Amino acid sequence: MSKKLTVYQYPSCDTCRKAVKSLQAQGHELELINIKTSPPSVQELNKLIAASGLPIQKWFNTAGDVYRSLGLKDRMAQLTDEQKTELLAGNGMLIKRPVVTDGNTATVGYREEEYKRVYAD
Repeated sequence: MSKKLTVYQYPSCDTCRKAVKSLQAQGHELELINIKTSPPSVQELNKLIAASGLPIQKWFNTAGDVYRSLGLKDRMAQLTDEQKTELLAGNGMLIKRPVVTDGNTATVGYREEEYKRVYAD
């Protein structure tokens, strides 16, 4: 039995396309949300971050242009978690992608083995 998953992704991102293809191949029903045009709200991010069990720093797309242009590498230590969440909610391109959730668990980035383990029936 497949799960209904929500996938925050950027359509022209190769990693996101691989992730979507992998999840579809596993038979999951996907709700695809463009992370650039419809990033998760602060409230949604708080839920997703908690569901991932990861520290908030792991949610940042540190290789992205936006991260670099905002000089976040040097500023991250001074920001509160609330400020970090607001930054992520304010610009979906700051979020490491794809973000996949089944409502209980959330993953960030694409690792096929993790998907098979986390979203298996």
